[in-house]
Amino acid sequence: MSKLSSFGPAVAGTSPLEAARAGLGAFVGLAICGLLVLSSSVDFNLGLFLVAPFGASSVLLFAVPNSPLAQPWSAIVGNSVAAVVAVAVCLIVAEPMLRIALSVGLAIAATILCRALHPPAGAVAMTVAMSPDAVDELGFMFALTPIALGTVLLVLIAIAYGRLTGRHYPFRQFDDPNTHGTSDPEPMERLGLSEEELTNLLNRYRQSFNLGVEDLARLIGAAEIQAATHRTNPMAAADIMSRNLVTVRSNTKLAEIAGLFRQHRFTCLPVIGAGNYYLGVIFQMHLIDRASRETNQSRRTFRSAMRRLMDRTGDAPLTASDIMAADGPCARPSTSLAALLPLMADGEVDAVPVLEADRIIGIVTRTDLISALARSTLNAPAPSDQKTVAAPQEG
Repeated sequence: MSKLSSFGPAVAGTSPLEAARAGLGAFVGLAICGLLVLSSSVDFNLGLFLVAPFGASSVLLFAVPNSPLAQPWSAIVGNSVAAVVAVAVCLIVAEPMLRIALSVGLAIAATILCRALHPPAGAVAMTVAMSPDAVDELGFMFALTPIALGTVLLVLIAIAYGRLTGRHYPFRQFDDPNTHGTSDPEPMERLGLSEEELTNLLNRYRQSFNLGVEDLARLIGAAEIQAATHRTNPMAAADIMSRNLVTVRSNTKLAEIAGLFRQHRFTCLPVIGAGNYYLGVIFQMHLIDRASRETNQSRRTFRSAMRRLMDRTGDAPLTASDIMAADGPCARPSTSLAALLPLMADGEVDAVPVLEADRIIGIVTRTDLISALARSTLNAPAPSDQKTVAAPQEG
């Protein structure tokens, strides 16, 4: 049975939403290319027509945008180099089967040497080799239009679509600035490993075509955090959360909210409705962001914008419902420490509300989390002495 399982699905299951996102992206990309630039019928005069390999490129660009094989260099240079190689083979080799096989084989070798491996490039080479009439008409222009032009259009659409749908394409580089614009690595990527060491790991395990250096760093960091939770007691949110909460209502004025922040030195305040139903959360940054927006829109100074937000006597003073975040992460009383750690490790949130039947019963702050980990470390039994076993000598 274990041997047969090798023929089963190797890709982890994904959500229907992600499947729809990828499919919609391919539809949008090819539709825009077909409607605005490239024709669905072959036009040897301009060379502006769709070819089948664009469908394969769409799979990578829109379904697996984090793959090294889907990056702009791989897609554009890979497809273009494959087309140039195949056109050259067509001009030299007349026998169809040999022409097709040689075009694909040489295209694979050439794209690898150019660090531009892109699986659809093999289909590009095969398409060119099977289209001697197009090669006769277009020559090496076949590589420029439709191949290079069509691929560039798809890449540009994929970049825009990725931003609109929350995906990072092209993928992150190891030395990219962090989310704060500084040169420090993100907290989960501070591994003590250089880019060269991570690259060597990918090469050693022959994963360079499957994973980028930046994504490898993120995965290692996430794995370290997950492993750290195994070395702690099996705690849940209910064990470490703050229970006696200071909360505000949706109609609480911002001046009162600011006063609570000053009084308690909190970083966040939960917003509740009748019966303790959870509505959202307000972080201090929400006040600052709203004041910054007012500054940009009304050309006020930041101080005057903040003073206006705090005004209790205006016709329509702003309230908690105007600035709260209602779509942030939440936890249940049984949510494990292993699940809570990643939510706050990347610095996006400082606290996670704990809900039961949509009512807030507590909140886990970063301080709660650090305290719990510290107690767990202090209470952990000391490691027992272990005898050193010498490694066997070779030869």
